[in-house]
Amino acid sequence: MALIRLGFGRQHLYLLRRRSFLLSKLIAVVFAVLLFCEFLIYYLVIFRCDWPEVKTPAHNSGQETLKAMFLADTHLLGEIRGHWLDKLRREWQMERAFQTALWLLQPEVVFILGDIFDEGKWSSPQAWADDVERFQKIFRHPRHVLLKVVAGNHDIGFHYQMSTYKIKRFEKVFNPERLFSWKGINFVMVNSVALEGDGCNLCSEAEAEIIEISHKLNCSREEHHSSRCTDEQPLPASAPVLLQHFPLYRRSDANCSGDDAAPLEERDIPFKERYDALSREASQKLLWWLRPRLVLSGHTHSACEVLHGAGTMEISVPSFSWRNRNNPSFIMVMWTFIFI
Repeated sequence: MALIRLGFGRQHLYLLRRRSFLLSKLIAVVFAVLLFCEFLIYYLVIFRCDWPEVKTPAHNSGQETLKAMFLADTHLLGEIRGHWLDKLRREWQMERAFQTALWLLQPEVVFILGDIFDEGKWSSPQAWADDVERFQKIFRHPRHVLLKVVAGNHDIGFHYQMSTYKIKRFEKVFNPERLFSWKGINFVMVNSVALEGDGCNLCSEAEAEIIEISHKLNCSREEHHSSRCTDEQPLPASAPVLLQHFPLYRRSDANCSGDDAAPLEERDIPFKERYDALSREASQKLLWWLRPRLVLSGHTHSACEVLHGAGTMEISVPSFSWRNRNNPSFIMVMWTFIFI
């Protein structure tokens, strides 16, 4: 009898050890899967990205490069429409993607082209403060990396929701600087929500700012400065890069292509002026006043390349949020300033 009981004891101990081993193995597999899917995968994917090559003349005596990364439509969820689990998941994805890109790609400046928040247009002061705190955690960056932001309709509201209070609240957190120059490149950051063209006070102020910037840029292009330019601080004599949330006027995304473009069934849907894109009139004014070398915009959540006027290229930056598309992405641009 004692031998039988001893045999049962050994068999029971063996089963316990086997179950413990299987459980440990299962935990290790789950941990490895989570580690790969929620951490390592970002490095493997973004490691394949590389800065574009810029061909320079062989006779130049020196050159300086500027590496810029462009994001758009992060749409951080607020307290009204954002379920806590959805919020946790999307923000973790954006945080890991952004921090991995910073570490691997080492950009010098990052631009976010509007709709930073999803509920900024109606959030209370406390909700706004909470959203800003989360943004600063997700998009934290080293001091040597600049972060520049333009306002979108979800940050300050569409034209008829926009107010001085919402604009000032946004500008208190994000530098309201409209003209920014670095390494020979001029960047103009426009509040495109205010380009309604109906003569409202905020719209008139926005247009006046753009005209003033146009004057400064024109002075920088003149070889012999006129008397009206004597008091201006000199800018690099180069055409600017225009940054805004709304894209310039186009009929639709019908001519857009590529992996980051809108789905085929959506590309032929006509754009509404002042809602999906700027009006034709506002777009022509911007191109005439600023004469940009390049335009970058967001809002559509999809990528597109469009030629305007005399060949000005506009790039629509796709959304950086998994909530808006299954393949969020960003744009990498590198400029070279050559010293002859």
